[in-house]
Amino acid sequence: MKHLEHTRALVSQEVAAKLKGLGATFLLALIAGCSGGGADTVDNPVTALPPDTGYNGPPPATADVQAFKLNVWDNLSPSNRCGACHVVGGTGVGAFVRNDDINLAYEEANTIVDLTDPAESLMVTRVASGHNCWLGSNDACADIMTTWITNWAGDALGEGGRAIELEAPIITDVGNSRNFPVDSGLFASTVHPVLTQYCADCHSGSAQIPQTPYFADPDPDAAYEAARPKIDLNEPSNSRFVLRLRNEFHNCWSDCQANANEMQTQVEAFANQVPLTEIDPSLLVSKALTLYGGTAASGGNRFENSQIALWEFKTGQGTVAFDTSGVEPGINLTISGDDIEWFGGFGLNVKSGKAQGSTASSKKLHDMITSTGEYTVEAWVVPGNVNQEDVPIISYSAGNTARNFTLGQTLYQYDFFNRSSVTDGNGQPQTTTDANDEDLQATLQHVVATFDPVNGRTVYVNGVFTDDVDGLGGGTLNDWDDTFAFVIGNEVSGDRQWEGIFRLVAVHNRALTQEQITQNFDAGVGEKFFLLFSVADWVTSVPEPYVLFEVSQFDSYSYLFNEPHFISLDPTADTSGVPIQAMRIGVNGAESDVGQAYKNLDMTTDSLNNTDFGEPLSSLGTVVALEKGPELDEFFLTFEVIGSGTNVRTEPAPLIPPPPPDGDAVPAIGVRTFDEINATMSTVTGVSTQHPDVVTTYSLVRQQLPTIETIDGFSSSHQIAIAQMAIEYCNALVEDNGLRGSYFPGFNFTGTVAASFTPTGRDQLIDPLLDNVFGIGLTTQPDPVEAKTELNNLIDRLTACGGSCANDRTETVAKAVCSAAIGSAGMLVQ
Repeated sequence: MKHLEHTRALVSQEVAAKLKGLGATFLLALIAGCSGGGADTVDNPVTALPPDTGYNGPPPATADVQAFKLNVWDNLSPSNRCGACHVVGGTGVGAFVRNDDINLAYEEANTIVDLTDPAESLMVTRVASGHNCWLGSNDACADIMTTWITNWAGDALGEGGRAIELEAPIITDVGNSRNFPVDSGLFASTVHPVLTQYCADCHSGSAQIPQTPYFADPDPDAAYEAARPKIDLNEPSNSRFVLRLRNEFHNCWSDCQANANEMQTQVEAFANQVPLTEIDPSLLVSKALTLYGGTAASGGNRFENSQIALWEFKTGQGTVAFDTSGVEPGINLTISGDDIEWFGGFGLNVKSGKAQGSTASSKKLHDMITSTGEYTVEAWVVPGNVNQEDVPIISYSAGNTARNFTLGQTLYQYDFFNRSSVTDGNGQPQTTTDANDEDLQATLQHVVATFDPVNGRTVYVNGVFTDDVDGLGGGTLNDWDDTFAFVIGNEVSGDRQWEGIFRLVAVHNRALTQEQITQNFDAGVGEKFFLLFSVADWVTSVPEPYVLFEVSQFDSYSYLFNEPHFISLDPTADTSGVPIQAMRIGVNGAESDVGQAYKNLDMTTDSLNNTDFGEPLSSLGTVVALEKGPELDEFFLTFEVIGSGTNVRTEPAPLIPPPPPDGDAVPAIGVRTFDEINATMSTVTGVSTQHPDVVTTYSLVRQQLPTIETIDGFSSSHQIAIAQMAIEYCNALVEDNGLRGSYFPGFNFTGTVAASFTPTGRDQLIDPLLDNVFGIGLTTQPDPVEAKTELNNLIDRLTACGGSCANDRTETVAKAVCSAAIGSAGMLVQ
């Protein structure tokens, strides 16, 4: 598109067509600035620190030229980007960052951008191919360039979002396919020796500086798992191992072409011994698609107007997670640690380590957040477990005692620290979600923490406010320190490890509204594609018929197929009356052995049920195993009935499994866990769990108490912690005159041991304890007579001092007897 006026005309025509027939193509939504998705219209904040460009030419002639300057020209004009070549008299083709006249630069830029699809702009595709990328990742440069052009497009066209529009795929028949053998034997005798000979210095777990993936590991099984996504059994010359040598000249050991040929020969030797999997000719099959043959859907419909930092973890390799927000300077996170690796389908898996930005680039957060006085931390995370306590997930800090903000985890709770005029320099007291709600779970969650001067701190999980109100209210951020560093997965000091997976992290310099948070939750996360499976061979009554799936790489081992729809790309089509039964998912020439959630589907389409996606076929999602990798796995659908085709099949009767062998005997009894022990001791003694001394002791020994009910796992350290809890509860009971008087009626706590521990006095002390701990009339509890004998023996030992006992000895002995009773198996075992 050469002129903006022409672009606007085309967009107007497209919008009119979409309004006329949303079934044909659709815009999911537009990010930043679009009021779609229910988000309130707000003023766009300043989301970049304007550089000193030194521009002294004529002013922008129109508001659109000004938008181009602010969003694109200012970012690209430095000499370390495009300003050294793409200027008047420069060596680059097109002077789109010329510094003599912004209006002429604007004219040049319009010839190499596509404002309706910024990602397809020549300016973006050139950078994506490696042309003068200013970062260590071409993809990261392309993402940032797309963001800058998108921001310009938002101002120019009145939109401002990442448009996601369905496009008809290339029609491809389902082909016969070679599928990887289950074991690594064939790989070990062909490809593996070349890899271990030439690649083990880097791509091996035993390398001096290991680099993932470990396809050259000495263990052939481990190497095979890592190598499979790099091998194309159907077209060995397209294998990444071959292309990296032949086209990218990556670590050739002599002549790159000869090395590529050697590698290809071994891949062919492997592939030629793998039999073809032939598609069953009786099946009713759709056309075929790979994951990347679909329409990219990642990031669509996100609210990003106030976004100042964004990490989507798309790179998938290397030691840097790039900030692709397009807001300068980018806070690029350096990855370090013993066990931290990229996660398939966009993500970073942290087990031991962290990813940290520099203090200089992190200063962007200080400057842009203190200018508004409010902010939002947004993340898609998968906590590794719910046993982690007082650990930071995301932090902008200097260590354990000084921070601007931290989003952290304590067991099932999210913690939100924020330095303000109403908290200390460590952001305390923090806001914490209610422990009883168990908002934090070890599964994929969208967590959003916002701060504003009126409401203070709020936390949302999966789009829902947790109802935890900041008792301190708001305050100001004037005391924030601009020398701190932004870090994820740990503290900057490296001694507060969090374990889990990051799928997306973003920081906004506004407190997002409920509508905006819901919008971002609904947009989802990760590398997602819309796959349109053509069924035109069987459905002749509907033009351009497809079955639409939203598909993503669920993790490093599987794909998620979600919410299928029947749709026509013809906006005038009537999609009614198409029978669809027993739909199954196929991969690489064969129906998947697992994940067939739609084989019970039985319906006839009705266009009255259509949404923007077409007619829903199911609300279910299902997981299908990854075999060759997202570039090579070929998907298709099969049906027993669709349109005019019928191939009804009878499922074979399932085999009746033999009776399982007898396992080890399982104990019929278990033990109470940490929270149950605390609650039980409180009930038995009448002392509140919120008693200050009890709270202090419980916080110290909680991790030492049993966490599972299995009695086989009970240890001496558990008993020590239980004894500490029992002593604290009994101390609180005996020290409270009113409570002990009602619990032990008649017992003399102030007398000598001789006067107090008479036979009657002993009954007055022991009997209430046994009644409360063991219960009355229960046959499965310890014998109360034997228990009473043991407690009397304890009294005898503790009162052997006789007349020389201290004046407070009676209270001390009473506490010991109480502790022995409530810390016994009668309380613990269940």
